[in-house]
Amino acid sequence: MTASLAVHADPALPYRIAEPAGRRVPLVFSSPHSGSDYPAEFVAGARLDPVTLRRSEDAFVDELFDSAPQHGAPLLRALFPRAYVDVNREAWELDPAMFDAPLPAYVNAASPRAGAGLGTVARIVANGAEIYRHKLSFDDARARIERLYMPYHAALERLVADAVARHGRCLLVDCHSMPSVGGPADRDPGRARLDFVLGDCFGAACAPIVIETAEASLRRLGYAVGRNDPYAGGFITRNYGRPARGRHAIQIEINRQLYMDELAIARSPGFQPLRTALAQLVADLARLAPALPEARP
Repeated sequence: MTASLAVHADPALPYRIAEPAGRRVPLVFSSPHSGSDYPAEFVAGARLDPVTLRRSEDAFVDELFDSAPQHGAPLLRALFPRAYVDVNREAWELDPAMFDAPLPAYVNAASPRAGAGLGTVARIVANGAEIYRHKLSFDDARARIERLYMPYHAALERLVADAVARHGRCLLVDCHSMPSVGGPADRDPGRARLDFVLGDCFGAACAPIVIETAEASLRRLGYAVGRNDPYAGGFITRNYGRPARGRHAIQIEINRQLYMDELAIARSPGFQPLRTALAQLVADLARLAPALPEARP
């Protein structure tokens, strides 16, 4: 069985929020890379087959964390794919080599992520394959960012701010998956990975108890867990993790081999056991969140 693309017109909203019956805990989940609605013009302009084009997706991660609302926490997920717009980057991290004309001065053209082909509008997918047949116009990139990136972050900021207003603090859990082996654009090319990698920006994005609790929970469930290597936390973790303001953030990377066929982009028999295990992690974080430090005076 091989993967296919869900090709749709641009949705009215580029994200969905699974809401709890009541936001009982200061906890928010974000799945920014699990979107699989591919705009038709994007697919037409790509040089890659459907399976390869999906290599950058964190496929099914939103489903793995769908117990969040049962524990009083909203789950925000992008509908659009990461290969089209990556919301785990600054708004304007763009590689000038991708475009048919010079970029505006406000663009972060020196970003190492953009230079590696993985900017806000990516040049490559996770295995290093080039996405586009032709150079893009900046107007195209700007339209994507304004139509998709900006609304996603506006929704995420509202969720976090609401939690802080209600409870005096918030824990944001940014949910991702990773290939089982480091790719050519990664810090660990060719290296087999652990089951989970937790990122707290080396302690800057949350109180220490957050990563300690998440690690202990996953280890009790029998998983091999690492911290901050090769992923310490992307833009979302760095930008929203402000412990002094009562905003704590952690990034969770799941080894795709645990739950999917990485070649076919399909759920494997391990999917449901992992989903059940992550419901326990969600419950542990829901118990922790109300005790996290509030904003410092």
